[in-house]
Amino acid sequence: MQRFSKIVLTILILSLASCASRKDIVYFQKDEVDPAKTNTTYKTIFKADDLLQITISALDLEAVKPFNLPAVTFATTTDRAVGTPQQQAYLIDNNGFIDFPVLGKLKLAGLSRTEAIDLLKDKLSPDYIKNPTVNIKIINFSITVLGDVKMPGRFTIPNERISVLEAVGLAGDLNISGIRTIEVKREENNQIKSYKLDLRSNKIFNSPAYYLQQNDVVYVEPNKSSSQDAAYNKNTGLFISLGSVIISLISILTR
Repeated sequence: MQRFSKIVLTILILSLASCASRKDIVYFQKDEVDPAKTNTTYKTIFKADDLLQITISALDLEAVKPFNLPAVTFATTTDRAVGTPQQQAYLIDNNGFIDFPVLGKLKLAGLSRTEAIDLLKDKLSPDYIKNPTVNIKIINFSITVLGDVKMPGRFTIPNERISVLEAVGLAGDLNISGIRTIEVKREENNQIKSYKLDLRSNKIFNSPAYYLQQNDVVYVEPNKSSSQDAAYNKNTGLFISLGSVIISLISILTR
């Protein structure tokens, strides 16, 4: 009878506990990938709501001043500038344009960094500046990691380059209950596109979503057991106690 009681108790505990096999959790365990075909390139494409810092430089310092306007704050009482002046930033509007000094409206949305720099150089040279150097940086480049990770949140990326693996690392890695096939949500051509990436497979290095774009959202779904636990955890103690009582009663009645 004691053996029967142990079997019943074991089954009860196992039915309430979640477990994951090695093949469900280990990264990069399958699918060999040709290194020559691995996605190692990354290209920033400017989008609406990007906040850009644009710096124009050249040998003629006077010529570049109108294109590097400082952003200042004025005191309401004295009408004088206060604080340390910072370089002006330019927000790409919903139509894809920025309003740039002297040059006026410029459409940058949909362009790569190289294409945007070439556009500005063509507008500036030779009428305004001879041999200008143009640098463009996204100030508000950020990504979001949600779901079954240790530290979900929104993260600012100063160098504008981050892989999906680095994003997972910023969020403290997946919890053991997180499904290893994750989803990347990305806005493209005014539509939300989804990419599935299996972290257990080396094929993720070939995915167009391996390198994240600004405002991408990475979502990690909890596994089925974890989802069920969220519903059952309030009653788990009650079930175990009830099971113990039933086993005790069976032991007493069968003596």
